[in-house]
Amino acid sequence: MDLTLNLNSRLQPMHRHDLEDALQEILEKGKLGEVTGGGTLQNPQTGEIVSCDIEIHLNDDKQDSVNRLVELMNIIGIPKGSALLCTAPEIKIEVGTLEGLAFYVNGTDLPDEIYESCDINHVIEQMESAMNGIGRFYSYWEGNEWTALYFYGVSFVEMKQKIEPFIVSYPLCQKSRIEQIA
Repeated sequence: MDLTLNLNSRLQPMHRHDLEDALQEILEKGKLGEVTGGGTLQNPQTGEIVSCDIEIHLNDDKQDSVNRLVELMNIIGIPKGSALLCTAPEIKIEVGTLEGLAFYVNGTDLPDEIYESCDINHVIEQMESAMNGIGRFYSYWEGNEWTALYFYGVSFVEMKQKIEPFIVSYPLCQKSRIEQIA
């Protein structure tokens, strides 16, 4: 049985590939099937990542195998709003337990000295540290005006609360914005 895991996840292809590898390992270990491909959908106007797909071949079409796959996906952690899809037979199973937070760093409206003296990697490290145990960094996107950092975890509200003290204290975080993405 061939399935598509449509991920409500904003992952660069290299980060989607990491998830594909983890899923492949789980499928092989459980003798359930294999990952056969994947893709990334981008917004045509901005180029920002919208979602990802991972193609999966299950070794059989038994409902128990599909149920086990859903269980395993929720264990490895994928965002809410994701779905496991099949066209024959027609299947759509909502999956995912994680919530998503996109932090958009303003790349054009701050003084040049802030861009020269601050480091986006420091932002990622500090936010991940603040989210300790409730969320982590998954991927990013760089646009002409904004750089988006994508975090997924157990609670959007908690992740946002944990990073707010850092945001107000670090110059590169001025004029930034936060959006819930899952």
